[in-house]
Amino acid sequence: MLLGGPPQTAGMRSGVVVLRPGSAVGRHSTGAREEFIVVLDGSGEVRVEDAAPLAVSAGMGAYVPPERDHDVVNSGDGPLRYVYVVAAAPGSEGRR
Repeated sequence: MLLGGPPQTAGMRSGVVVLRPGSAVGRHSTGAREEFIVVLDGSGEVRVEDAAPLAVSAGMGAYVPPERDHDVVNSGDGPLRYVYVVAAAPGSEGRR
């Protein structure tokens, strides 16, 4: 967990994901939260509902709007490593 421990955040959470070649996180939604993905190593695709797949590689970022199903897929030959940050979207207070 990157945003853990003192000082605590007001609503963000984050982590690091490592995917082997050919694997995926799995289609999911962060609900009323928005997500930002920063690719550290490797290459793959960020697939967001109602949008064309976005090819990503080291140094690139991808934004996932709230209430959208999405997936991250490793389409490269080596590990895909990325950091994600999820936070409540403006105006989402009280929504889950």
